[in-house]
Amino acid sequence: MSGSTGHVGLLFAMENQMMKKANSGIWMALVAVLAGSASSLLAGGGVAAITKPSGDVTLSFIRPGRIEKVLVKEGQVVKAGQLLVQQDDAAEQAHLAQLKAQAEDTTRVKAAEAQLDQKKLDLKKTQAAAGATTEMEVEHAKLDVLIAELSLKLAQFQREQDGRKYNEARLQIERMRLASPIAGKVERVSVKAGESVDALDDVIRIVNIVPLWIDVPVPLDQARLLKKGQKAVVEFAAVDNAGKAAEGKIVHIASVADAASNTLMVRVEALNHANRPAGEHVRVKFTPFAKVAGSDKTRSKASATKSGSKVRN
Repeated sequence: MSGSTGHVGLLFAMENQMMKKANSGIWMALVAVLAGSASSLLAGGGVAAITKPSGDVTLSFIRPGRIEKVLVKEGQVVKAGQLLVQQDDAAEQAHLAQLKAQAEDTTRVKAAEAQLDQKKLDLKKTQAAAGATTEMEVEHAKLDVLIAELSLKLAQFQREQDGRKYNEARLQIERMRLASPIAGKVERVSVKAGESVDALDDVIRIVNIVPLWIDVPVPLDQARLLKKGQKAVVEFAAVDNAGKAAEGKIVHIASVADAASNTLMVRVEALNHANRPAGEHVRVKFTPFAKVAGSDKTRSKASATKSGSKVRN
């Protein structure tokens, strides 16, 4: 009986050793696969993507109207804040001038001030003639002063309201002009002078392709190896005249992965000295983060110096 028990224990021990070896082999294979996928991303064929403008805005008017001026042409380079398109605002300008005159007019305020001064003087005269006036006449004079004070406050309030109406009308006129919010190039002009447009119709599109942006769908397991600021190399389908791919860097890593494709969006900003158009197919390769030549040697020197030993080059 004891012999059979010993055979059973030996079999269990042998099986346990075999399972450990098998698990170790699976673990080593998994590590090799992960290392291989990382190296393929960093130094292999890269990830396919498409370039897009780093700035892309389509401007519209918020109210209908007639186009008076189109001040730029397609392909023209514009600066941020530059006026692009203007609606006809002749009627609005006339109304604005009227509101400005009302806001600057002080006649009603001065008239109310003069009336208040007169009522105060009447009150003093009434109070001075103590024997010739009744108490009711004095109270009536005081009430006239109070009414005059309120009339002055009302005139001042109306003048402030006129100023607010003027500012509102001025802002409405500014909305009848489209200025570029970014520096870039006019990609498309959808209107002509004399045409009428409805509110929120596309009027003009401005794009900026210096630099370019590339939203790269990186496999999730590989995206974990990347960091913001990490360098990248962007290879175009047709290499530029200089024979070099564009340099880039990671400017954004998405916080939410795409469950369908098991990828994470990594945005790369690429230099565009060759002035390439956006929309080209590219392959993006990432270089190891913060890896500088000689850094290991520098760390060794620092470590050795701290321990009191000397390091020779």
